[in-house]
Amino acid sequence: MLLLHIGAFRFDIDSQRATLWHSLAPRTRVLCMLLVVFATALTANGRWLTWMVYGLGVIAIALASRVTLSVLLKRVAVEFIFVGVVLLGTLFRDGGQVVWQWGWLQITTGGLTVLGSVMLKGLLALAMLNVLVLTTSIPALLHAMVALRSPPLLVAISAAMYRYIGVLIDEFTAMRQAALSRNLMNGRHWQRLMAGHMIGALFIRTYERGDRIHQAMLARGYTGIPPVMDIPLGGKLDVVVLTVTLIWLLGGQAVYWLS
Repeated sequence: MLLLHIGAFRFDIDSQRATLWHSLAPRTRVLCMLLVVFATALTANGRWLTWMVYGLGVIAIALASRVTLSVLLKRVAVEFIFVGVVLLGTLFRDGGQVVWQWGWLQITTGGLTVLGSVMLKGLLALAMLNVLVLTTSIPALLHAMVALRSPPLLVAISAAMYRYIGVLIDEFTAMRQAALSRNLMNGRHWQRLMAGHMIGALFIRTYERGDRIHQAMLARGYTGIPPVMDIPLGGKLDVVVLTVTLIWLLGGQAVYWLS
């Protein structure tokens, strides 16, 4: 998924703003994101009013955090293309009345309900996750994972991915510029051929360069996660926000049952 952003890749472009969302401790933001994602994913199919309430809440969070909406929408669109292709098979599930049929292929009302429900779940989850990543620095997120007692190996893998994704982008950009300067990208045949060669060479070059960078990091006192300054420790505001988030999510479920 991360490779889809090569060429315009940056994580925390809005992490230095001064808003209510930014004043929360990073672990509180992570907990809010997890609560929204799990509540959305565990909601049964067809609860449109519940997702409407959740969608309004996610929009309110995005506006309150003053995230760059153009970047947020582009990221969600790119990621949703991948998710949408995977979920397309749910359209042809059995159940309900047949809306369209061609041979053994048929679209039913049950399939449309499942497809629409899963797509809404994916959109809300991706939007909330991208708001978190765009407004919180990666070192702060890693420290939040440590504070939430995440497995140390998972934190170390995430830190290495964050560090080496920049190396991957630099190597890819250099190889692409070299291919363009030699007119090796003219025509679809040559583009496919060069793409195959570039992927193989990219793996070897980044592996060797990544090892050198890792050795340099260890020599400078690398302990597993990047250092970060002035991490909010949390307080009464964090408790209030978590409480409001729980009430909002439970209210979304109550709207469905009351309706």
